[in-house]
Amino acid sequence: MCLFQPGEPLRPVSRPDPEPGPGEARLRVLACGVCRTDLHVVDGELPPGPLPIIPGHEIVGVVEALGEGAEGLAVGQRVGVGWLGHTCGRCPYCLSGRENLCDAPLFTGYTRDGGFSTHAIVDARYAYPLDEAAAPAGLAPLLCAGLIGWRSLVFAGEGRRLGLYGFGAAGHIIAQVARWQGRRLFVFTRPGDTESQAFAREFGAEWVGASGETPPEPLDAAILYAPAGELVPAALRAVAKGGRVVCAGIHMSDIPSFPYEILWGERTVVSVANLTRADAHAFLEIAPKAGIETHVTAYPLAAANEALADLRAGRVQGAAVLVP
Repeated sequence: MCLFQPGEPLRPVSRPDPEPGPGEARLRVLACGVCRTDLHVVDGELPPGPLPIIPGHEIVGVVEALGEGAEGLAVGQRVGVGWLGHTCGRCPYCLSGRENLCDAPLFTGYTRDGGFSTHAIVDARYAYPLDEAAAPAGLAPLLCAGLIGWRSLVFAGEGRRLGLYGFGAAGHIIAQVARWQGRRLFVFTRPGDTESQAFAREFGAEWVGASGETPPEPLDAAILYAPAGELVPAALRAVAKGGRVVCAGIHMSDIPSFPYEILWGERTVVSVANLTRADAHAFLEIAPKAGIETHVTAYPLAAANEALADLRAGRVQGAAVLVP
């Protein structure tokens, strides 16, 4: 399912099975999550990349073929691939262990073809071994919602009172990690979204309210998964002195002006950009220990536009996943 022009529906395309180049692997796609970042790509909210492009960056697949020099993988192995699809390895960020900030990266489903397809070509260095026995659709959301969620949780620090703004794919995964870590969970949703509020309570939230409400006690940290800039001042008002507000999305609407007094008190606002392979290995090791169970709605590959529309309209609880 291919994007030819932002703002237009994806179109089905038939191509020969791709051949992996040096250092690459060809995967037979078992499942691919549908992420809010896919919406940003499809709707043209991110700067346009090369077109046409196959979206999808939460890929679970089986290695079918390896290109020359591809190391660390074996034919028949189940692997996962996320948003970060390639880095240069030469820029100051790569050389200092911050490959998530690479000056010349490739992003799966945005600047290189992704997983809304029966087969995908990936850089073998950015494919991660996965549980061979788990349901592929259940693993798919871990590859972005889980990975970015994990990095945002690390950025939030070790405070015990954690707020989550937005409770979709990332929220319901990271809620489980946070509860496993012994944190207290406070969840904010769109006003009147009783379905999401009930969903958050199922995953251990001790308090649930609308995004503009004040929690019953100050928070140590808040993570914004909803791409709404107006939530930054709201979150700053909700955190205690020394608290941190983490903006976890790749795209967000403009942040409105706000009084300095809600930032004062050594509160901080930080963003999370992409992820590193170290993040992926750390999270995928922790996920089974935390007993993460993803809540997914599966769609056939041909229904990619329907899945995107449901996500756009807020009709998906948990994560949407395409299953070729």
